[in-house]
Amino acid sequence: MKATRDGFGEALLQLGRKNGDIIVLSGDLEDSTRAEYFKKEFPARFFNLGIAEQDIAGTAAGLSKVGLIPFICSFAAFWANAYGVFRVTLCYNNCNVKIAGTHSGISVGPDGATAQALEDFAAMRALPNMSVVCPADAIEAAKATKVIAGIDGPVYLRLGREAVPLVTMEEKPFVFGKADVLKEGDSATIIACGHMVSESLKAAEKLSKAGIRARVVNMHTIKPIDREQIIKAAKETGALVTAEEHQVNGGLGSAVAEVLACECPAPLEMVAVRDKFGESGEGEELLKKYNLKEDDIAEAVKKVILRKK
Repeated sequence: MKATRDGFGEALLQLGRKNGDIIVLSGDLEDSTRAEYFKKEFPARFFNLGIAEQDIAGTAAGLSKVGLIPFICSFAAFWANAYGVFRVTLCYNNCNVKIAGTHSGISVGPDGATAQALEDFAAMRALPNMSVVCPADAIEAAKATKVIAGIDGPVYLRLGREAVPLVTMEEKPFVFGKADVLKEGDSATIIACGHMVSESLKAAEKLSKAGIRARVVNMHTIKPIDREQIIKAAKETGALVTAEEHQVNGGLGSAVAEVLACECPAPLEMVAVRDKFGESGEGEELLKKYNLKEDDIAEAVKKVILRKK
């Protein structure tokens, strides 16, 4: 068990050791985002601009235009304050800035609704030139951090606070824009991202005991989404379920639905937050209350199989 923010912090430090153009800007949250690892070793390349998200984004955009590669770090929910700068300054000019948003999803827990980012996929994937990545575990977060540093243009990296199971392998490369099939199956396909990947694997294991062979796909890159893998799943299994710690509107489920509608229509169920704000509570309690657990995914699989033609 390890938080994706930890994998990010460790990889950011390694990047700093290899590439002097990597710099980090923080919204006074380097301890929580794990950018503190970089700060301690490279204080001259670290800048704390305070709780000023618009300032951070604009400054990073300028620094990127002189050849530096800024990583900007804050809570995912707080980046909503900088959306206008992301749109007009970062994305319109295709600035090479990497946005790390930690403490995402409802599992942040006690911090409550205002700190639980449940709309960030929808906001970020709508922006031209913006890429969106949501790793499944700390291993993948570290690999993704290193890969996006070499991708030209703005990238949003969504990370979590809570420790989650390690479900990916160190030796398997992270391929930007290409989904990772973690479990084969032909009864239905579960497409998940972030923390929900481990919940999906647990759901698939439960379903297997009932003779249901669920394929599990880790869709770590939300944009550009792996259209080929979605179409393949639709053709081979005929039924799909998406699982995400995000609003049902505009997130992973919507992205998958767009591909299915245009390329290969198939029944789809979405496990997500149903157009509600979160609330204070322990992360596990909230995941259960908002129907984001393995049992909810398993029930969605059973439901979508009944809708097969």
